[in-house]
Amino acid sequence: MAKLQISNNKMESERVARFSDTEPNPMMFVDTRIPEHKRELFSIIGPGVSEDPETRPSITDNHGFNIAYVGAEPGCGAALHNHVTVEVFIPFSGSWVIYWGDEGENEISLEPLDCISVPPGVMRGFRNEGNEYAYMVAVVGGDDNGKVEWAQSVLDKASKTGMHLDSEGNLIVHDAH
Repeated sequence: MAKLQISNNKMESERVARFSDTEPNPMMFVDTRIPEHKRELFSIIGPGVSEDPETRPSITDNHGFNIAYVGAEPGCGAALHNHVTVEVFIPFSGSWVIYWGDEGENEISLEPLDCISVPPGVMRGFRNEGNEYAYMVAVVGGDDNGKVEWAQSVLDKASKTGMHLDSEGNLIVHDAH
C-alpha cells in the first residue's frame, strides 16, 4: 500500500475539528424543543442521522462512521428513537443513563469513559443524570445512516412545539404555538 503524504495545512483545514470553532446545531432533531430533550449537538465527523438537511459536520469526508458530541443540562437528553445503524455512547463527563425498549423500560448508567453499543432496530434514548452540564460522544456506524424513527408520543409532543418531519424525514420548523 502506498503511503499517503498530507501537509500540516491540509490536515488542519480538512481533517481537524477544533471544539472551540464548533457551533452546536439547536434544531438537529424533531425532539429538540421538548424541554426534557433540549441538548447541544455538535456534528464532528459526518452528518449522522440528522434530520436537518443543513447539518454541516466539521470533518466531511466519508469515514464509515459518524461522530457527534452531545452536551446537556441535568435531566435532559434524547427522546426514544431508533435507526438502522449501531449507535455507541461514551460519556466524557457527568453521569448518563442510556435507556431502551419500546417504552424505555430498560436502562444502564454510564460514567466517564464507559461505553455502550446499541444495536440497530432498538428504541433508545439517553439523559444526563448528573448534577451539572455534561458531555457525551455518540458514534453512528456507516456512511448512509437513514433517518430516525421516533416513538409516536415524541412526535406528538414535538408537533406542539412547532417541530415536524416531512415525508422524507427532514425537519420542518414552525414557530411554536
